[in-house]
Amino acid sequence: MPVYIAPAGAELTVRKVGAEEKVKKHLQELGITEGSKIKLLSSSGGNVIVVVKEGRLCLDKNLASKILVA
Repeated sequence: MPVYIAPAGAELTVRKVGAEEKVKKHLQELGITEGSKIKLLSSSGGNVIVVVKEGRLCLDKNLASKILVA
């Protein structure tokens, strides 16, 4: 499922990042890689705030829809 429809407060495992290579590489540098753990703090209108390692990231709906989690 895309990260923006996951339940808030859930700890999730990234299964796939379906973005173009440039964006995928940037997300990898931020810690969002296949198999990594992220925590969804909030979701509003498809925009999400996630915790990756020890930092928080805000992702718009377009980008959040390309990050598939379980």
